[in-house]
Order: sequence, then C-alpha cells, then structure tokens
Amino acid sequence: MERRASEEPQAAGEGGAFVLAFDPGRNLGAAWLDRDGNVLRQAILTAGDLERLVLPPDAVILVGDGTGSAALVARLRALGVEPQLVDEEGTTLRARELYFRDHPPRGALRLLPPGMRSPPRSIDDYAAVAIARRWLGRARPGTPGTR
Repeated sequence: MERRASEEPQAAGEGGAFVLAFDPGRNLGAAWLDRDGNVLRQAILTAGDLERLVLPPDAVILVGDGTGSAALVARLRALGVEPQLVDEEGTTLRARELYFRDHPPRGALRLLPPGMRSPPRSIDDYAAVAIARRWLGRARPGTPGTR
C-alpha cells in the first residue's frame, strides 16, 4: 500500500492530535478520527501496510483488545509506539450499523430486518471507527457515536 504524504490525514482537533484506531483480527481495520469523532480516513490494512504507515507522534494510537491484539501491540511497540487498549466488545455490531448508515441497503435488501443484513465486504475499518469513538466517549463525554 503506497501512501504519499498528502494522503495521510492531517492532524486535527484538540492539541493538534488525532486518533488512530486499529481493529486487529483476521483483517486489520484502521480509522483516523479527529478529536470530535469525525472520520478523516478509514482502511483495511495488510501486515506490510502497518510497517510503512506513518504514525505521527501527536496521534493517540488505540487497539481493540480482542483477537490479535497482543501481536499488534507488540508490532506497534517495535515501531516505537505505545498504544492504548480499548474494550472492543460489541464493536462488530456497531460497525454493521455504521456501515449500513453510510451504505443504505437497496432494492429487496431494504425489506430484510437489520440483523439479517450482511455487508458485502469486510467492515473491520468500521469496527476501528467504533473503537475510536468508544475511547473518545470516555475521554470526552457526549461524543456522538459512542454506545
């Protein structure tokens, strides 16, 4: 995954810092949010992408505490970053809600109850958004998108 400097999210929000959250597991979801909970960018990364990723010193780095978190935390520490673990219980369901809010179902899929709809792609990037908003909700009460 090649990234030019112009493709990296610019620091925003309180103190010039933004939040970079990871949802580890089979796929590595990543989301960059400003301190108000607005999504700047989201992606599903490969293992090689993480090694090439520019991690700004003023960003808060978050990792969901589920499957694969220990390995990801170790890799981030090897890159000189100390991430914070965030409880990721329920973030997959929240990710589905966020996905379908951004991509409303069309045609006959609209008739299915929300719990029966399956996104047509991996939603680990949306789970990373949910992880970041959960942390922001604790850090700043009233943040939209928290539980």
